[in-house]
Amino acid sequence: MQKFTTLTGLVVPLDRSNIDTDAIIPKQFLKSIHRTGFGPNLFDEWRYLDHGEPGQDCTNRPLNKEFVLNQADYQGGEILLTRHNFGCGSSREHAPWALLDYGFRAIIASGFADIFYNNCFKNGILPIVLDKQEVDSLFKVVTPNYKLTIDLSTQTITTPTDGKFSFDVDNFRKHCLLNGLDDIGLTLQHADEIKAYENKQKQITSWLFQ
Repeated sequence: MQKFTTLTGLVVPLDRSNIDTDAIIPKQFLKSIHRTGFGPNLFDEWRYLDHGEPGQDCTNRPLNKEFVLNQADYQGGEILLTRHNFGCGSSREHAPWALLDYGFRAIIASGFADIFYNNCFKNGILPIVLDKQEVDSLFKVVTPNYKLTIDLSTQTITTPTDGKFSFDVDNFRKHCLLNGLDDIGLTLQHADEIKAYENKQKQITSWLFQ
């Protein structure tokens, strides 16, 4: 998993509340269990004017020009700014996969659905909770080419005018993001102990390894 330390990135404003995981990545794309390749279908039903299917080439699909991801000024965005209860609905891990594959490394909202929030950390995305007034203030100033700097170590967001917001994050999750450790990475930190245990078990219960 890619480390998250500091990020200065373009902000993409998506001014909606209660965006569920089926809007983030529609159900027909859940057939694949690979973590990559979902970026072109992020917000598929809002982004395109036709119905998308898995494996479809999105290059020439008709675009909804009103949708923010299709606007030239927001191409290459890495920070998604949105409203309350982002990621509600079903618990599909494909939602953070799609956001990450598109290029988003951080999401700022006034609240997240619990399972989605947890899945973000496991996939290298930093979900940041600010209070409603702070989110409102960001929506008021975000314009095309607006960038924020996020520093995970100090848990701060810095605006282009040197304004600052602070955010909370669990110490364990912070450690994992700073060091690029997902569940597998955490387990592999104990590879020597695991190997020693397996070797011991081979002697104690040798019949299990025949």
